[in-house]
Parts: sequence; structure tokens; C-alpha cells
Amino acid sequence: MSAIVLLVLGLGGMALGYFVYSKFIAKHVYQLEEQFQTPAHEFEDGVDFVPTNKFVLWGHHFTSVAGAAPIVGPAIAVIWGWLPAFLWVTLGTIFFAGVHDFGAVWASVRNKAKSVGALTGEVVGKRARAVFMIVIFLVLLMVNAVFGVVIAKLLINTPGSVLPVWGAIAVALVIGQLIYRFKMGLGLVSVVGVAVLYWLIYMGPSVPVTLPDSVIGLSPSAVWILILFAYAAIASLLPVWVLLQPRDYINGLQLFVGLILLYGAVLIANPTVVAPMINTNVPAGTPSMVPLLFVTIACGAISGFHGLVASGTTSKQLNKETDARFVGYFGSVGEGALALAAIIAATAGFASLADWQAVYTAFGKGSLVAFVQGGASILSAGTGMDSTVAATMLTVMAALFAGTTMDTGLRLQRYIFQEWGEIYDIKWMGKPFAATSLAVVSCLVLAFGAGGADGSGGLLIWPLFGTTNQLLAGLTLLVIAVMLVRRKRPAIYVMAPLVFLLVMTLAALLLQLKGFYTGGKWFLLGLDIVVLVAAVLVTLECIGALRDEKRKAEAKV
Repeated sequence: MSAIVLLVLGLGGMALGYFVYSKFIAKHVYQLEEQFQTPAHEFEDGVDFVPTNKFVLWGHHFTSVAGAAPIVGPAIAVIWGWLPAFLWVTLGTIFFAGVHDFGAVWASVRNKAKSVGALTGEVVGKRARAVFMIVIFLVLLMVNAVFGVVIAKLLINTPGSVLPVWGAIAVALVIGQLIYRFKMGLGLVSVVGVAVLYWLIYMGPSVPVTLPDSVIGLSPSAVWILILFAYAAIASLLPVWVLLQPRDYINGLQLFVGLILLYGAVLIANPTVVAPMINTNVPAGTPSMVPLLFVTIACGAISGFHGLVASGTTSKQLNKETDARFVGYFGSVGEGALALAAIIAATAGFASLADWQAVYTAFGKGSLVAFVQGGASILSAGTGMDSTVAATMLTVMAALFAGTTMDTGLRLQRYIFQEWGEIYDIKWMGKPFAATSLAVVSCLVLAFGAGGADGSGGLLIWPLFGTTNQLLAGLTLLVIAVMLVRRKRPAIYVMAPLVFLLVMTLAALLLQLKGFYTGGKWFLLGLDIVVLVAAVLVTLECIGALRDEKRKAEAKV
């Protein structure tokens, strides 16, 4: 089958979702008000609360939630065949992710830009908030620790990506000054910024950067991880307009240019999807597609981490409440388009089924390798681009988005510590520097304490990320549902996806519980039990809140 069919059906469905379904949700469910004073104006401080152009804010939200996950998840999940992954990404973007991200922005903006964890205390109760914030902290810990490892490996395996990855930071710093300090037009700055970024990508292979085998006794991976966390700590303390916003915005444009090139190459080369529609010959040890598909592909269909970004940084920068639809829902569409590109690259970027099977020898194989190799093959065939430059471009895309996610993730972790300081009256914890230090130390303790000298400890708990992350999405939808019921608005558009998601996630958690027990992985077993108990407790608290609202409504009648 031609890959063009997947491209047209996938992007067409997502476009209908944005132009039709999201308008319905905005008007009849969230009922946005243009005159509503957003927290960005109410609490404007020039650091975290900054009213922001919706296009710039979309870039921040989109690139912060994207990361490497919408590439890795779909590129792994096609081992079950391209059809299940394609359907989950397309339908998930339209009916799950868009409603979730959009709703998390709206809910936070309506509650003084509180994070979804703190918001749970306002909407449901203090007990639910205490448990929910533990789940949130675990998700952020996993994301930050693992993405540090992912970026380090990308920089080591592709030395030509080092220049453009770090050069993008310099480009972002200049863009921030030009837009906010010198008031230059967004159009010109955007064109020049993207041009410089792609020039760096072109030059990258000519100026490869490698670290020595040992630096003060540390491996190259460990050194890169330390450098990345030092950078992320500084970035999380800077005002959002200095680095976070412009870096995310220019990366968002860079991704869209990359997607246009990749999709254009698909239209020109018309590659054939060589992977099976439903793979009945999966390698030994591959887990059951149901429910694992729905937690393997998180970002790109629906992801709890999106709710943390939406209610953590995005809601503090929303200029008008009506911008929430463009920023939240369209941000999900952008990520869905990236996940779709990953599916096409990982299924149509190989010469034959045998070549594809040679990469997908076990569950978890393929991943970024399949995306980079397959995507570079399509780009070379469709545009004539040198295969090395094409591979560098795709590697830089993955590294840049993992980096922006790490930037935002550490800032969000800082917010969690600050909120804990406020909740439990620990004044020193509420200070930005102290909270950032705690965030960095917790990540490094996991990275080096569990992973040893190479700093790969985050990978130890990564098997739980998919289920914990999807669980977080379901619980966020529960909180949004309670808010809608209180306002006597139709909650079915939130309740339907959350019921499906909770069922699949809890089933996956129980399945993993059995696997950890039989495999003797006691640490993961204990952590799985903690997450499972937390999920049940928060769910029961939310169901109780929904019942209370129903009783109040019946009493009034």
C-alpha cells in the first residue's frame, strides 16, 4: 500500500478534528470567554506569568509536550502492524489528546494557573491532591532522568548533531531579545531563525564534536548528562521570554519545516508501506497488543505529561482564554502529525519486508533507529538530500524536542517543589533556586544512584512510564469532568475517553505487575503497586466528588 494513503487520511482526520470538533468543544463544553482575565495578566511578573502571542505560545506548548516520545512510541508500536498504531494516533489525537490538552489549559486558567496537582485539591479534595502530586512527581522524574540519557546517546551516536543542538540555544536567545527587547516583527525573525537553524544542521556533519573516552573518570554519556542538567537548571530559572519561549517557538517551526520536507518526500517518492497491516508473526516475547498499544503510544495519541505542561507553564502565558483552543488542541494536532510521520518512516522507509523485520527483531527495537533510517531513506529518495544530512536533520529534530521537553520538565518539577512548600508551609522550599536544586538533585540521584557511573538510572523505572503517564492523563480528565459537572456542562466528551483510558491503563498496570513479580524485579514491583494504589485512591475521590455534585443538583431540583 502507498504511504500517501496514510498521510492523506491521517492529516485529513486531524484537520477535521481541529476545524470542526475543537470548535464544538470550545463553544459547548469549555465555553471560552474572550474577555476573561487570564492569570498571565492578573499575576504578570515578567518571569513565569507573561502574556504571550498565541503562535509563540503554541510553539512552546507543542515542542514541550512533543519530545522524543511521539517518535519512539509509534516507532515501537508498529511491531503489531501499522493499522493499530495509525488508528490510535489519528483517533487519539482527535478525541483524546485534543480534548485533554485543551481542557487542562482551560481548567488551570480558570483556577489562577494552578498545576493539575494543586488544582485537584481545589476541585476534588486535599487527600486526592496529596496522592495525585506523588504520581505527577514520578512522571516528571522519569521524563527528566530518561530524556537526559536519550539526548546524551543521540549526541554520542551522531557527533554531527552537537553543533545544531547547542547552536539552537544561541539562536533562541537572540530571537528572545529581538522580539521582546527590540520589538521586531515575528515574521522576519522567524524566517531568519529557521534559516540559521537549518544552516547549522547542514554544517553539523562537517564539524563533528566528540568527547574524550574519559573526563575526570566519567564516561561521555555521564558528562553530557551533567552538562544537560546544568543547562536545564539555568534555563528553568530564566524568565520564560529569554529562552523557553523562543527556543520552543523556533523548534516548533523547525519541526514543521522538517515535517513538510518529509511529507513532501512521501508525495514525490510514493514509498510503499512494507510492514504488515496486522502483524501476526511478532517476535517471541512481544507482549499482547491490548492493552499495551495504548500505553506504548502515549504522546501522539494522549499523554498525561501534556496536562502538566498545559497547567504548569502554558496556562501562565495564555494571553486570552480563547487562545486555549489554538494552543492546546492544535498543539496536540502538531504532535499527532509528528507521530504519523514516525509511523510512515518506520513502515515505509525500508526496501522490503525482510529489511523491516531485520530491524524489528524484538519488542522495543526499531524506535529512533527505525525513524532516522527510514525517514532518511524517504527524504533521500524524494528530495535528493544527502542521506547523512537527512539522518542528521532527523536526529537533531529528536534531540531538540527531547531538550525542550527536559527544559519544561525541570521547570515543572521546580513548580511541584514550590507548591509542596506552599501547601506544607516550608518557606525555603518555595524559593525558586532551592526548588530547582531539589529538582536537579532528585533527577541526578536517580540517574547516577540507580544507574551507576554512566548516569542511566532513569532507564530503570522507564518501563513504568507509559502506564504512569497514561494514568495521569485519565486522572486529569477526571478532574476536568468534575469541573464540568459543577458548571452543569456536558461532560460526556471528557468522560468517554477517560473511561476507556483508565480501563486500558489499569489493565496494563496489572499486566506489568505480574511481569515484574515473575521476573523478580522487586523495585519496579513496589513502584507499580504505589502507582496502582494512588490511581485507585484518586479515582475513588473523584467519583465521590462527582456523586456529591449529582446529589446537590438533585436537591436543588
